[in-house]
Amino acid sequence: MTDLTGAAWRKSSRSSSQGNCVEVATNLPGIVAVRDSKDREGATLLFASRGWDAFLGFARLSR
Repeated sequence: MTDLTGAAWRKSSRSSSQGNCVEVATNLPGIVAVRDSKDREGATLLFASRGWDAFLGFARLSR
């Protein structure tokens, strides 16, 4: 299990005012953590940093 106690969570500046968004922690070595902002104690998805970067690149191209 990955220790997330040092995670610096942030929400997108484009998140909705109803709080329907995800939070991302990018300060962990080699991984990016993603969680639901409404359920901070719930499941957290972990991605390799390179995989997350690839996902963001694809998302930017798809707009």
